[in-house]
Amino acid sequence: MTLTTPTLHDQAKAANTASRRLAATSTEVKNAALIAIAEAIEASRESILRTNEQDLEAAKRDNIDFQLLERMTLNNARVKAMADAARDIAALEDPIGEILEKRVLPNGLDLERIRVPLGVIGVIYESRPNVTIDIATLTLKAGNGVVLRGGKECILTNTVLAGIVKNAIENAGIPRDAVQFVETTDRALVKEMLEMDDVIDLMIPRGSAELVNFVGQNARMPAITGGVGVCHTYVDVTANIEDAVNIVVNAKTERPTVCNALDTVLVHQSIAREFLPKLATEFGVHEVELRADGRAMSILDALADGGKVVPAQSNDFGTEFLSLVASVKIVDSMDEAMDHIAEFGSKHSEAIIAEDSAVVEHFLNEVDSGAVFANTSTYFNDGAQFGLGAEVAVSTNKLHARGPMGLKEITTYKWKVRGHGQVRK
Repeated sequence: MTLTTPTLHDQAKAANTASRRLAATSTEVKNAALIAIAEAIEASRESILRTNEQDLEAAKRDNIDFQLLERMTLNNARVKAMADAARDIAALEDPIGEILEKRVLPNGLDLERIRVPLGVIGVIYESRPNVTIDIATLTLKAGNGVVLRGGKECILTNTVLAGIVKNAIENAGIPRDAVQFVETTDRALVKEMLEMDDVIDLMIPRGSAELVNFVGQNARMPAITGGVGVCHTYVDVTANIEDAVNIVVNAKTERPTVCNALDTVLVHQSIAREFLPKLATEFGVHEVELRADGRAMSILDALADGGKVVPAQSNDFGTEFLSLVASVKIVDSMDEAMDHIAEFGSKHSEAIIAEDSAVVEHFLNEVDSGAVFANTSTYFNDGAQFGLGAEVAVSTNKLHARGPMGLKEITTYKWKVRGHGQVRK
């Protein structure tokens, strides 16, 4: 007997078939599978870390950029976080079967609109192994099949993680075909995957703007083509200076390689002389390079000798740095700050720091972004932080989902119509 390797279409078709069974699976069985995934991750921690080290060594030999290397690195805390996310999702209410609308029409027809799974979700992503677990567990709880295509940088780690998931769900009574992982790194398969609208219902790219744009231009099925984060924080004239420094530093330095990290600080001219030197000093402690516009540079010029404050170039605004670099611009008003955000932002995460509640509400209401924040860090724009358990993506789209995408964002609905012999004339 000759065994043949399944094609990508075979895998997606298998996920599609399994998704129909999964759609009818009880919440109890799905939750048991999620707990089994968490336990299997914890039991496999040492082998996961050993495999991840192999990926890291190969990436270093290939001179992978720092931000990609940081994203793909696992440690004990990050492995634990993956297991915790699976348990958190198990604890969430199951959205499937939720009655969104119910009424009886004048002709006696009984009408219901209920929440149902999307079907099969395809995800193309780059270097973060936690994405494998986050997406597999979310899609499982929402009753969807999934086809995962990770990048070459973390192929060994992601292959191991996908195998852990498949074994755990099979042992819990869910078809292992519901989770498919593409083990080859052949880039030609990305284009092929984008053409499989017969078996994949939604495509989600997670990674660079180049990847997101490629998916948007080539996907035959609906796609989440946003997600790149160019994130601003506006420091208003009414801001508490100490709070502003702490918030901006957190947004930039806690994890600079993620999409919700701060990129640009906009500062009201009335407080710039007080605020900017304090910010630059704190940024210096964290080795952040601050790229300042002309007015900000005139205030910070004395600090420029250390090499961490430099004049901004035009492309320093509207750039997602994903590193310890931030730009700063002085503005004359909140309206100017909002105009700047409208021009250079990516509708991902925008923040204001202000004590005046009217100013805060004006900003929150007018700024067009998936998430807007007041007096806190953009680093909170995250599915787990929003109580969603995890996220399949942070969408900057307006249809069909926006912001962190959790369980409900990967469902759709259908109408149930019950009659008593009515006919339409």
